[in-house]
Amino acid sequence: MEAISPELALDLLYEEADRIKMLIKNQQNRFCIFQCKAFEEVVDTQMYGLSRQVSFSIRLGIISNETGQQLLGDLERDLNQLYNQAYEENEINMQGKEV
Repeated sequence: MEAISPELALDLLYEEADRIKMLIKNQQNRFCIFQCKAFEEVVDTQMYGLSRQVSFSIRLGIISNETGQQLLGDLERDLNQLYNQAYEENEINMQGKEV
């Protein structure tokens, strides 16, 4: 069995993080992002899964704790930006419907 390089492990973790971001970006119904508990739970579940993968990689010594925390922090920041963007788009759409 071949050893997994830290670079490969980190690439795989970043791919998973990108997949979570795409989940939100691809949500066509922006209103659902704020109103659908099921969508929120899916994102939370995906984030939890990634955090467990990061934790496992850290425990194996494949990536450092700092790298793992940076990956999760960057993802949380990016998700907050996506949520804020969706919120702003939703507000603009709602204001346009009121006029």
